[in-house]
Amino acid sequence: MARRRKAEKRAILPDPVYENTVVGRLISAVMERGKKSVAQRIVYGAIDQANKDNKEGNPLDILNKAVDTVKPRLEVKSRRVGGATYQVPMEVPADRQLALAMRWVVGNAKNRKGVPMSKALAIEIKEAAAGQGNAIKKRDDVHRMAQANKAFAHLRW
Repeated sequence: MARRRKAEKRAILPDPVYENTVVGRLISAVMERGKKSVAQRIVYGAIDQANKDNKEGNPLDILNKAVDTVKPRLEVKSRRVGGATYQVPMEVPADRQLALAMRWVVGNAKNRKGVPMSKALAIEIKEAAAGQGNAIKKRDDVHRMAQANKAFAHLRW
């Protein structure tokens, strides 16, 4: 851990099409090896496919709903007290909630083999918005772990 100064937070740039910072962060999460144009093509294709049924209205509604349902409220962090290590449940800051939600949605989309990435991302976004899928399962596992270790909440720092 740095002792001199805190690293300053960078401002997240909105994406060029929707002018939305959430979409900009999703593009950054999908991006590999600095290929931003490829990541943009994947994300915009996924948003279009996810909104195929919903012609009228805001196309970002399903994405925002998916991200909000996947966001974890609690997580466990390791805390060493004496000689023992405890899993202490803690509330998740808003920035980390969004980062974890994006990571889980994109990671589960990448794990779908034999499906193009834009289609896999669209499926994952639809499932997350509906309250199903692997990203929701991951969030529930994290919440369950925090609930199981509630007895160590007094060790928070």
